[in-house]
Amino acid sequence: MKVDEAEKVKRKRKLISVEENNLEHPLEPWLRMERIPHIWCPTCGIGTAVTCFIEAMKKVNVPRKDICVVSGIGCSGRIAGYIRLDSFHTTHGRAIPFAAGLKLANPRLHVVVFSGDGDLVSIGGNHLIHTARRNIDITVLCINNFIYAMTGGQLAPTTPPTAIATTAPYGNYEHPFNLPLLAASCGAVYVARWTALHVRRLTKSIGEAFQKKGFSFVEIICPCTTLYARKNKLGTGLDLMKFYHDNSVIAHGADPKDVDIQFQSEIKVGKFVDIEKPCYLDNYNQYLKQKLGDKFKPYGVSDEEKH
Repeated sequence: MKVDEAEKVKRKRKLISVEENNLEHPLEPWLRMERIPHIWCPTCGIGTAVTCFIEAMKKVNVPRKDICVVSGIGCSGRIAGYIRLDSFHTTHGRAIPFAAGLKLANPRLHVVVFSGDGDLVSIGGNHLIHTARRNIDITVLCINNFIYAMTGGQLAPTTPPTAIATTAPYGNYEHPFNLPLLAASCGAVYVARWTALHVRRLTKSIGEAFQKKGFSFVEIICPCTTLYARKNKLGTGLDLMKFYHDNSVIAHGADPKDVDIQFQSEIKVGKFVDIEKPCYLDNYNQYLKQKLGDKFKPYGVSDEEKH
């Protein structure tokens, strides 16, 4: 009893000390603390991905007022609501066209789409391929947890073969998307993949993608212990992180067609594509200038760039 009382006193003193010193979490300035605690399950990798994004934004030389975050629907769709930036929580599958509209309406903005594999690649897949094809200057960060998590664990377009889901109780027999190949084949100028374990490399990659002119795409493999791991008897979040540690192979420059993910097998990570190509507005201005001559006024170009 005396030990319990002493522990209570100790905790109370520690709490008072924290309040007196007005301490705060180092990420508080970047988060909408009035919406915390968040909805994500313990050991979910989305929070780690958000931390990497914030750390990357601290390092880029871009005013916060010029950064926008757009999310869709699903567990990852809540990211826009927690980030203390101009942010938009859009309808299911429509994060990318919303982001493209933002960029075209105000080209000085740096627009980031932060959403999940189901939202971006299933119902939003048509927008992904055409925005990459047009090379619109936005950054897409795709959380891939191999399953529809928020809606109950249904089969996703990224679920590996033989993996179990609510709508595939005997295992998946469909061919999943290879996301880096999909993005690269449609025209993305920057394509990378990391897991939630690779925090430093992921942070660096997000920064590179953010500063790359054109359509950039980063796949982030994240653990979902509540549904994907539980249904497939893969253990805890820590077990999944250990799996990433033991089975991830860094393969910078690998051909995206060779980075398929199979069930509980090797995961190739790294930067696969980093090329230069005119973006949508570059092509727009150049083409119409050739057609219309001096009658055409370039859109989204600063005075310095005009001269």
